[in-house]
Amino acid sequence: MKKFDVSSPNAEYTFDVNQNTLFKRDNKNFINELSIDQLNTLDNTSVLDIYLSKGKIVEPHYHQHASELVYCICGGVTVSLVNPNTKELHSFSITSGQVVNVPQGWWHYIVSNADDTRFLGIFNAPKPEVILGSDLLNVTPANIVADTYCVDEVKWKEVTKPIPPSVFIGPPIDCHRDQHEHFDINSTFTDPTYQWNPYTFCKPL
Repeated sequence: MKKFDVSSPNAEYTFDVNQNTLFKRDNKNFINELSIDQLNTLDNTSVLDIYLSKGKIVEPHYHQHASELVYCICGGVTVSLVNPNTKELHSFSITSGQVVNVPQGWWHYIVSNADDTRFLGIFNAPKPEVILGSDLLNVTPANIVADTYCVDEVKWKEVTKPIPPSVFIGPPIDCHRDQHEHFDINSTFTDPTYQWNPYTFCKPL
């Protein structure tokens, strides 16, 4: 990509990220975006500003063109990623001021451990492009899954039918299942010495 001439009279140096919402589940769970589309002097940097309530999940996904540095501002998250070389799942729980680096192309997801959590996804690319798990499930034909993995095609269709495209933050707003009955948030922690440290959370602006 040709680098923008920062001395141009059309150069933009500031932007209110609160004015550009990429996705909104509700008033406590949403994603604001800053990319070269909003600020033409960014070059190879882009940001997602993410707000989550406890137990909400940034769905499994990967970034095909960039690494992601997850920086926790307040609250806490567990970042889980799959190492494609070892085929191992690693989970890292972080709180305010701590980071996790997700290498380019690595499958990962992020779970909020507290209400009023806020974190940044910082990318070394002009746009934070993404491949979402929900979109992959929606576009992959059921018969291909059935024939490839030797599973029941009808049952696979039944299981995946409720999954909408581009979930981003799960569970979907119309989900009536209590995810805490099926998901132990502490089971994702890999650090046995980790203890929750309560502090003042930040609120959306």
